[in-house]
Amino acid sequence: MKLSDVQSLARAEWFLVLSLASCMAFLWFGTPLLAGLDRWPQLCLVFVWLFVVILGSALAVVRHAEHLAERLGEPYGTLILTLSITTIEVISITAVMLHGDNNPTLARDTLFAVTMIILNGMVGLSLLLGGWKHHEQQYNLQGANAYLGVVIPLGILALVMPDFTTTTPGPTLSFAQETFLSIISVGLYISFLALQTKRHRSYFAGTAEGLHASPRPASLHGLPTHIVLLVAYMVPVVFLAEKLAHPVDYVVETMGQPAALAGLAMAVLVATPEAVGAVRAARANQMQRSVNIFLGSVLSTIGLTIPAVLIISHATLHPITLGLQHTDLVLFLLTLALCLVTFSSGHTNILQGGVHLILFLCYLFFMFQG
Repeated sequence: MKLSDVQSLARAEWFLVLSLASCMAFLWFGTPLLAGLDRWPQLCLVFVWLFVVILGSALAVVRHAEHLAERLGEPYGTLILTLSITTIEVISITAVMLHGDNNPTLARDTLFAVTMIILNGMVGLSLLLGGWKHHEQQYNLQGANAYLGVVIPLGILALVMPDFTTTTPGPTLSFAQETFLSIISVGLYISFLALQTKRHRSYFAGTAEGLHASPRPASLHGLPTHIVLLVAYMVPVVFLAEKLAHPVDYVVETMGQPAALAGLAMAVLVATPEAVGAVRAARANQMQRSVNIFLGSVLSTIGLTIPAVLIISHATLHPITLGLQHTDLVLFLLTLALCLVTFSSGHTNILQGGVHLILFLCYLFFMFQG
């Protein structure tokens, strides 16, 4: 690699230095930094610092995943993106779940928040901004149907069924039921991957009008460079997510704020990078890529995150509650029904985006006024 290429790479990846420096700061001075969370200025400083660094690292992961997508083509590029973000999601949930008093609803609240952010916030913004610029956009209907055909049953089994089982009290599952859910979740996800990457790969390819649009500038670096940098940006996330658990735990447990806020914070952290990629693709008239991102993200969240969290729950003896209740249950079912309507024609418009955004605002409103 030429010296000019190294200098260009260093300028482009300056945030990696900041991320690693933050890791060093909390490694050496973590105790005093986290000891004064009862003081508002320090609480805000620590939370914002950690949140911004983790979010920035996640955005860098998305950036390198998008460059890999350019070289590998769909659906492999989007697959790398969703699996990377799912890893961040599992790490973040686990870090908060294992810190402080056990919060059995954290995983459920995070998964629900991710679903609402993606299927309403991200979908709504993508369809609204894409429709505003291009009037009407097209995507492969067979691909969207394949996604929803797996997302809907897995979502119902994981977040609704626990409310109606009778083996255990409350919205929980027995060990046998959790094992069964984990097996079918992973099995369905693997089956979907086989369909997506082999037998019916064309279902997830872009339409002709979006083939020449590019939502990002072309990269000057090779495939190995992007792979190494993607992994390098994941390292600070792994370390700093555990530190972020301290201020999040303090706000929920000590200050008595709604427990769902912890799930929302984790969800924003993991969903924002993909939201940026989906909205950017929609504005560049690559609606198929946008659909691949937000529906693939929900699928990986339900199909992979839930089994991972259940395994960690049993390994660490931290029980979790999965079943949604009250307004959350209604909003979840309404979201799935709306997605069936939205992705039933192969075309999108701004009205669909507006309705999804309204439903996202309902989620935020009923979190505090439920």
